[in-house]
Amino acid sequence: MVPEPENQNIRPSHLRVLRVLAKTQHGCDVNAYALLTRGFKLEIMAALVRGGLATIRVETVEESGLPIEIARIRITDAGRKAIQD
Repeated sequence: MVPEPENQNIRPSHLRVLRVLAKTQHGCDVNAYALLTRGFKLEIMAALVRGGLATIRVETVEESGLPIEIARIRITDAGRKAIQD
């Protein structure tokens, strides 16, 4: 069961992350330029996931022939609704 989104008190920093995620088709690597290097904190991303506004999925990819795990964060339908309101 998915938790009910906590839309009523979304901070501006949360909205900024949601807007970045909304522009990506497959989500963002948490460590990618779009998030951590732009100053978005892991705590903000965790709050979005807890609130049902985003999801995180760990994926294994190959880099130079070696498998590495990345965490990819994606916006949910509730997150899209939150940035429209």
